[in-house]
Amino acid sequence: MVENCLFCKIINGDIPSKKAYEDEKILAFYDIAPQAPVHILVIPKTHIACVDEVNGETSAIVAYIFEKIPAIAKEAGITNGYRVISNCGADACQSVPHLHFHILGGAQLSDKMA
Repeated sequence: MVENCLFCKIINGDIPSKKAYEDEKILAFYDIAPQAPVHILVIPKTHIACVDEVNGETSAIVAYIFEKIPAIAKEAGITNGYRVISNCGADACQSVPHLHFHILGGAQLSDKMA
């Protein structure tokens, strides 16, 4: 856990969230500023700053997240497809330096960022 990380504080329960899914490895919660009818963030409970830090030691948690995403999306009521996004760094507008994956769905999404 990184002391000043917003998502680490959410994992620790210091900041409340509307949970979509949680187990011993990951937490999924609804975004407070949704960009689609359904907008869920999926984060590892282990602090990894962004995709740049995924390596042989941390790649298993990323694979695990991708194994869980379909069930999280289905449980949230997404039935006709969804988008998964991970921003990495300033130019990508990563606002929290903790690896996270956005699940966006619940309506037809724009094809501008496909």
